[in-house]
Amino acid sequence: MADSATPAPRATTNRSTTPQSSGFSDYISSGWAERVDVDVVPRDQAAFAADRRARLSQLHTGKRLIVPAGAAKVRSNDTDYPFRAHSTFAHLTGWGSDAVAGSVLVMEPSASGHTATLYFRPAAGRDTSEFYANPDAGEFWTGPRPSLSNVATDLGLETRPLVDFEAVLDLVDGNTFIVRDGDRDVTDQVDGRRLLSADSESLENDGDKDLSRDLSELRLVKDAFEVSEMRSAVDATQLGFNDVIADLPNIVEHARGERLVEGTFNRRARAEGNTVGYDTIAASGPHACVLHWTRNDGPVNPGDLILIDAGIELDSYYTADITRTLPISGTFTEIQRRVYDAVLEAADAAFAIVRPGIKFRDVHAEAMRVIAEKTAEWGVLPVSAEESLLPDNQYHRRYMVHGTSHHLGIDVHDCAAARRDMYLDGVLEPGMVFTIEPGLYFQPDDITVPEEYRGIGVRIEDDILVTDDGAENLSVNIPRTADAVEAWIARS
Repeated sequence: MADSATPAPRATTNRSTTPQSSGFSDYISSGWAERVDVDVVPRDQAAFAADRRARLSQLHTGKRLIVPAGAAKVRSNDTDYPFRAHSTFAHLTGWGSDAVAGSVLVMEPSASGHTATLYFRPAAGRDTSEFYANPDAGEFWTGPRPSLSNVATDLGLETRPLVDFEAVLDLVDGNTFIVRDGDRDVTDQVDGRRLLSADSESLENDGDKDLSRDLSELRLVKDAFEVSEMRSAVDATQLGFNDVIADLPNIVEHARGERLVEGTFNRRARAEGNTVGYDTIAASGPHACVLHWTRNDGPVNPGDLILIDAGIELDSYYTADITRTLPISGTFTEIQRRVYDAVLEAADAAFAIVRPGIKFRDVHAEAMRVIAEKTAEWGVLPVSAEESLLPDNQYHRRYMVHGTSHHLGIDVHDCAAARRDMYLDGVLEPGMVFTIEPGLYFQPDDITVPEEYRGIGVRIEDDILVTDDGAENLSVNIPRTADAVEAWIARS
């Protein structure tokens, strides 16, 4: 992990035409105007990130904590996927889409708790060859990197060059915990130092698991900054849905109209934020019965429904997660509306019980009650709704095998490493944000349902904030009822 002055570029030396002469080197290194740092003020999130670090510090007194941002990931040969820092790193530093790949946050134990230091590769000097000759990190290739002083002010953190992180590795012992999935190379080096310090064959420290768990559970209740970002992400996502509806005529005309849905929404995501929070699901016709349909290579045919599950991720990485199911012709058929209204009733019933003090799992149970009642009413179930709801039966789950809710935030499936008694069996608190997303999916070859239902898939998903005395549907302004959806399409 130690940084060198001029890292070797990847897989480009056999086609490099960069001059190697001293004359060229001297010429390109001179004649530049003096670079003056722009004035920087701490970003809004800096104070919130500091509070998160303080809470984490209280949980791990006397422990050295290492949180890598992660390295760029190779897509093909010497081309990378767009870099996204590890969510935990972003949560604790406030550094989102502008984070520098390879950075590492270190929380060193101190008398007052912990001292936090951010290590990253700063801008290369123009007296080095890196700034023009390194396609991985050179300024000519990837743009200028920020200075240590600017980042220190921006994030309210002590900063040091990444090369100094080698000294931290030399201090690693059994009291050092790391976010293991942040950066494979850093984790391997920490494990190697552990072996040397402990003279044992143990690699992974149980403290690593505790750290991961605690970091997830810190995100269960959102602070004021996070709630504000969630609102903004939902607002941006509504614009994306509006764009898709406005583009429906072009979408219907194309043989792979689902791809146009994806592209139209993703265009808005790049305009309003960082990118999409997850791969957009644009599932038309029977594709809507595939829960995570992301191939998006099918047509969008009049008369069918299209299920669009999409969310915009802001530059802070906070993302919305919204699903709407639309009649492509502009109006629902009788059967389509029947299924849609049943899913809406399940969503509304689940939302109605949300308040501090109930268990997270109760939200799912309430939605499932409605799903069981509706499928029994239609004669789909082999037993009554009451019998189907018994733990040993659950026949209605054939038509909705997924859960009704998941926590939402800096990850679309947030807080994933939290303990079960804090998540599924956890008690709701003000500031929690999660989805409510019931659905009904009648597979095209499912002979347990009448033929007119087959191939219909409906999901309605909203983002919910728990308040002091109940809940707020953050996405309520994105049309939800069948009548409102039809009017939405008609207006476009």
